[in-house]
Amino acid sequence: MNQGDQNQDKKLQWLEKLVDRNLLDKMLCSFSKSTGLKAILVDNKGNTLISTDHAIKDCNFCEMIKSDSNGAKKCQRSYARACTEASKYGEPYIFRCHAGLIMWAAPILLDEYVGSIICGQVLMWEPEDYFLEEIEEMVRGLNIDVAAVKWSAAQLEIMSSDKVQAAADLLFVVANQIMQSGMTVLAQRREITAQQARLAEEIQARKRAEFAMGTIESRIISSNSLDKEQELKSMVRNGEKQAGGQLLEKLLVDIIAKNSNHIDTLRTRIMELVVIISRAAVDGGAELTEILKLNALFHQELLEITSPDELCLWAKNMLESFMNYLETNKNQKNLLAIQKAAEYIRKNYRNKLTIDDIAQAVYLSPCYVSRIFKQGLGCTLMEYLTQVRVEEAKTMLKNPKYNVMQVAEESGFEDPGYFTRVFKKLEGITPSRFKQYAL
Repeated sequence: MNQGDQNQDKKLQWLEKLVDRNLLDKMLCSFSKSTGLKAILVDNKGNTLISTDHAIKDCNFCEMIKSDSNGAKKCQRSYARACTEASKYGEPYIFRCHAGLIMWAAPILLDEYVGSIICGQVLMWEPEDYFLEEIEEMVRGLNIDVAAVKWSAAQLEIMSSDKVQAAADLLFVVANQIMQSGMTVLAQRREITAQQARLAEEIQARKRAEFAMGTIESRIISSNSLDKEQELKSMVRNGEKQAGGQLLEKLLVDIIAKNSNHIDTLRTRIMELVVIISRAAVDGGAELTEILKLNALFHQELLEITSPDELCLWAKNMLESFMNYLETNKNQKNLLAIQKAAEYIRKNYRNKLTIDDIAQAVYLSPCYVSRIFKQGLGCTLMEYLTQVRVEEAKTMLKNPKYNVMQVAEESGFEDPGYFTRVFKKLEGITPSRFKQYAL
């Protein structure tokens, strides 16, 4: 087997890890039978990976061109160039082959570029004399019957540009949807394998430790599961996603070590973890009604799982779902608190405000509201208060009936001197000079 054949086999093997080859074959054949257009899967060198010759043959024109070895090589080079362009732009690429026919390449976009689906052999216009003469020129040098080739070209189907584009888009969407689904399944398999290895290693380590320590110590280890559950609740409440995931794996080891042969018991124990985690999420600020909806969904999903490995991966994803929801909910509440704090400042900037006053208005601790405000707006509460006061002062300074001292007092600055220093720091000029320029 030469190097080229080996590379093709490797790509086919990689494809078959993602999706059943029969499914790809069926998809291409169904497309070909429904449209009458030949579709094949080629690699980026133009080599055919999956052909649909058993469903639909090449048109007479292409069969004659490919009957000559040089013609077949030119077809392959045309496919390779089309694959390059399609992968470059990430969308179907419509092109004229070396013999003058209209074709298109629908790229398969994955982490590793495989190739494209090549389809076509149509015309987009009525064949006129100059076109047939052009074909004669393009196939010159090939050992074929030129007159027969020209006659076959005149018999090709004529498709509008809209139909060509629609056919190209259909292949692109369907093929990539199938491949992406395969990528998701492959990633899940890899994740299950990795988690299975970690759990197996932990279980073996646990057994060795129990054997070395004896029965009494073994019972102590068993009782530690309750402590781990309490610790997990605390981690969920506090949003400690990574640490929570690691602790969950240790709990899963405890559960599997005792119930690996009883899938129903495993489901029950993991459902208990769902309840524990969901209660912790509510304690952490999640909405009870939303958590109950998640619980109902998780319960249904659990009933459909039939293997311990899938249960463990599902438990990991379940915890991640709760943690993500809790984080999103917390961010939304923080945003609302920031908006309320800013609104309270804008309404009360004339008064003497402290961080305690603002925190009390939004029902949060001074330390917490200060932190989220800084994170959300990039300035402290007092810096924001100062900015609001200066903006109000600028508006008042434009009014002739107010002098600088009145503006300072009305905008919340008790000390005119401090007002001048702050105003100059933010605006670059003194309030008096600003008033002169404004009037």
